[in-house]
Amino acid sequence: MRYLNPKADLTFKKVFGEHPDLVRSLLNALLPFEKPEDEIEEIEYLVPELVPETPLKKNSIVDVRCRDKVGRQFIVEMQMLWSSAFMQRVLFNASKAYVRQLGSNIKYELLQPVYSLSLVNDIFAPDLKEYYHDYRIVQVEHTDKVIEGLRFIFVELPKFTPHTYNDRRMQVLWLRYLTEIDEQTRQVPQELLDNPDIKKAVTQIEESAFNDAQLLWYDDFWDAVRVEKTLVSDALTEGHAKGLAEGRAKGLAEGRAEGRAEGRAEGRAEGRAEGLQETARKMKEMGISIDVISQVTGLTLREIEEL
Repeated sequence: MRYLNPKADLTFKKVFGEHPDLVRSLLNALLPFEKPEDEIEEIEYLVPELVPETPLKKNSIVDVRCRDKVGRQFIVEMQMLWSSAFMQRVLFNASKAYVRQLGSNIKYELLQPVYSLSLVNDIFAPDLKEYYHDYRIVQVEHTDKVIEGLRFIFVELPKFTPHTYNDRRMQVLWLRYLTEIDEQTRQVPQELLDNPDIKKAVTQIEESAFNDAQLLWYDDFWDAVRVEKTLVSDALTEGHAKGLAEGRAKGLAEGRAEGRAEGRAEGRAEGRAEGLQETARKMKEMGISIDVISQVTGLTLREIEEL
């Protein structure tokens, strides 16, 4: 038996975008519900495209968007490569879903929470050992004081090990499913198959479940990921190296006139800015989309268009 990688766009959306019981199981396992009665009982899929109210506003598409019977909304995304703008995109999509609950007859107190679950196949917090990151709006001085409405969960899949959360069995099983199965898998661990939800999810990614056109699409997806990863890595390396070199040179030159410390600080800051512009310029020449360039460099679309 040959399996496909469940993290690919094709397989992820097939498993979690077509089977309400599986996405419900995933959400109950990974979201920080404090009481059993908080867990999701039923799921209704919503259109994943968050169409703007006017043509001039930004359109956005998520992998999976759904809601439970009390009206809470859930956004699930599988992100293969981390970029500096991804977290802002997550905030944008969750905020849009929250605000769009407002109709002519709804009161603010009737607004239901929006939960965003982002599974990231990359490391974005190398200084932290935890793979599970829970964000919410809290008072700085008293973090137990919370503004409810938006909650963001980010999971760094490369950091996950099965021994981390012994008391969250389903969380461990789902993360093992996402991290241990790929094209090289010939025998799925029995402890995964012993769980009915995971077993069903495994059958959805068997190669025999896809036609030839879908398999070509699947291969194209991984080719695109590899190319994008290489281009981004090369562009960042070259752009940052050039920016740092120019920044150091400028910082040293100004430092002789105005003071070494101040000159180096300003030079590094300007060098980093110039490095990002150089990175964006190089990526633009390579034909990478402006949206991807913006995510990688943090520059606005207008700044990139003017390069």
